[in-house]
Amino acid sequence: MTTSTTTRTHTIDATGKRLGTVATEAAKVLLGKDQADFAKHLVSEVTVTITNAGKLDISEKKKKDEVYQTYSGYPGGLRSETLGHLGDRRGYAEALRRSISGMLPNNKLKKPMLKNLIITE
Repeated sequence: MTTSTTTRTHTIDATGKRLGTVATEAAKVLLGKDQADFAKHLVSEVTVTITNAGKLDISEKKKKDEVYQTYSGYPGGLRSETLGHLGDRRGYAEALRRSISGMLPNNKLKKPMLKNLIITE
């Protein structure tokens, strides 16, 4: 008896969409909650591809008010930058990746789920 797994592909076009809308759709598909055979202890066999991440609809107010923070663990190691600065420095694909990462559960399956995410500018 042989078993075969099929990897689904899900493509999201981000042109003219809001950052949170694209992120929630991608997180839902990565978790596998759009399928009838959802199991929270397994990584879904799906590849999510997001195209045109640079054409997201992001308002100017959001670009200067949204703050992304990282902490190195050392005293004085808290670094903050705005969404606009992050978009200029790393591209809006990185902002989208961080948003999707924040919507996934913090367990051992987070990194394997994020490996199934492909974002193109």
